[in-house]
Amino acid sequence: MKILAFESSCDETAAAVVEDGRRVLSDVIASQADLHALYGGVVPELASRKHVEAIAALTEQSLREAGCGREEIDAVAVTYAPGLIGAVLVGLSFAKSVAYAWDKPLIPVHHVRGHIAANYLAFPELEPPFLALAISGGNTLIVDVRDYTDLKILGATRDDAAGECFDKAARVLGLPYPGGKPLDELAQQSQGGVYTLPRANVDGAELDMSFSGLKTAVVNLAHHAEQTGRPLDRAALARDFTNAVSGELVPRVMKALELTGRRTLCAAGGVAANSVIRADLQAACKKAGCRLCLPPLKLCGDNGAMIGAQGYYEFLAGNTAGMDLNAYATRAIDR
Repeated sequence: MKILAFESSCDETAAAVVEDGRRVLSDVIASQADLHALYGGVVPELASRKHVEAIAALTEQSLREAGCGREEIDAVAVTYAPGLIGAVLVGLSFAKSVAYAWDKPLIPVHHVRGHIAANYLAFPELEPPFLALAISGGNTLIVDVRDYTDLKILGATRDDAAGECFDKAARVLGLPYPGGKPLDELAQQSQGGVYTLPRANVDGAELDMSFSGLKTAVVNLAHHAEQTGRPLDRAALARDFTNAVSGELVPRVMKALELTGRRTLCAAGGVAANSVIRADLQAACKKAGCRLCLPPLKLCGDNGAMIGAQGYYEFLAGNTAGMDLNAYATRAIDR
């Protein structure tokens, strides 16, 4: 089964053709990073307009690279939630028009489910049940993947997402947008241990997280150094900050493995590309004797292939939609 898939939840327009949820026939992305770098972050209205400009040509390119004509496409999958509402609407509206014009089923896909499904592309033998640590700019979740479309949230951030915290820290440290990779590279220049940063616990919810205090602490340290004229060890702060984020994530997901008895952990989302977090997950899983699936970096960020992968299993579960399908800025992964 060949699925044409679209992703437009933030600042990257993506189209892909995926076969049977596991094989990527094409995966093309139009990045807007250079545009939004001028503003230090994503400008929603500009993102929506750029999606409109790019999506038709990307569709043609995706089909061409896959060697497919429209008659060979069996269904159309698209991110319908969550994300920047204007951006999501562009992809959804275009996918609706394609599905309607080509008389193909329309498959709604939750963006975070798509991130988790990127592991099916990287590890074709992977099957549920397993645990997933979904960490991105807008979401931080510990998810029990009981089946391909049966997911339960075990833990989540109570405020900021880990990725949003990384973006803010990078900006405060004067790093270019998007800040995840530059901050990772800066952190590699130090062993840390210079700055004491907070790590939160949520009473009565041992798997839940909070990152707002950590973000505020980094901002205050940087501003205090600037205002007093004291030197700021940027590399050490980047490393200590990264260690603090990892220190919130890794112990909790390992506790979730213990509580559920799962023996496989999959990482997902843009923050899963961070080298410190990847190394800490590897060390923890090795110590616990659990299997760890870390998708390649190209599958950690937003892409169309992950939507096509999850779309296949949504279709098998009967989760298709009509032309009245709406977009949502927020949506629980287990709904």
